[in-house]
Amino acid sequence: MVFSSIPFLYFFLPAVLLCYFAVPAKAKDVILLVFSLLFYWWGEPKYALLMVFTITFCYFAGRILESRREKSRESKAILIFSVAVPLGFLAVFKYADFFIGSINSLGADIPLLKLALPIGISFYTFQAISYLIDVNRGDIPAEKSLITLAAYITLFPQLIAGPIVRYVDVETQLTNRSETLEKFKSGAMLFLAGLGKKVLLANQFALMYKNLSE
Repeated sequence: MVFSSIPFLYFFLPAVLLCYFAVPAKAKDVILLVFSLLFYWWGEPKYALLMVFTITFCYFAGRILESRREKSRESKAILIFSVAVPLGFLAVFKYADFFIGSINSLGADIPLLKLALPIGISFYTFQAISYLIDVNRGDIPAEKSLITLAAYITLFPQLIAGPIVRYVDVETQLTNRSETLEKFKSGAMLFLAGLGKKVLLANQFALMYKNLSE
C-alpha cells in the first residue's frame, strides 16, 4: 500500500486515526499493532508470519538477555544466537541465490531458490537487532509488553521505507505518549508536505525519466 494511493489516504489512514483517538491510552499500542500488521499483510500476506515470528523471537530473546546480563560469556553467546536468527532469515532471502549461482559457476548444478524478497525485511530485522543490542548493553530494560515491542518493530509509517529507529529513542513515546492538537497539526503539515513532494514532484520526475528513457 503506497502512502499516496487512494486506499491509504481515503480508507486506511482515516481508519487508523479514528480508532487510535477513540480508544483509551492503554489500547493505543494495540491499535497501532493491528493496523501495522494489516498494512504489511496487504502488501506481503505470505510473509506476514515471518515478521510475527521475528518479533516474538526477539521479545523472548530480549527477556533472556536481560536476565543473563551479569554473566558476560553467557550473555555474549545468547546475543550472537539471537542476532544470527533474524539475520539468517534476511541472508537467505537476500543472498541465497547469489551464493548458489556462485557455486554453480564452479560446475555445480544446484537449482535456484527464487525466493521473493519480503517487503521491509531489512528494516524490521535491523530494528529488532538494534533492540537486542541495546538490551544487552543495558541501555534499555527488556520490554515487558510483547504488544509494545511489536508496535515498535511493525510501525507502518517506517516499516517499508525506514528509517531504522532505535528503541531507546522511542521508548518513552510508546510507553508514555501524549497527544495534543498542536502536535497533530504539526504532524499533519509534515505529512501533507511530504505527500505534495511525492505526488507533484517525485512522481512527475519519474514519469519524465521513463519517457526520456524510451
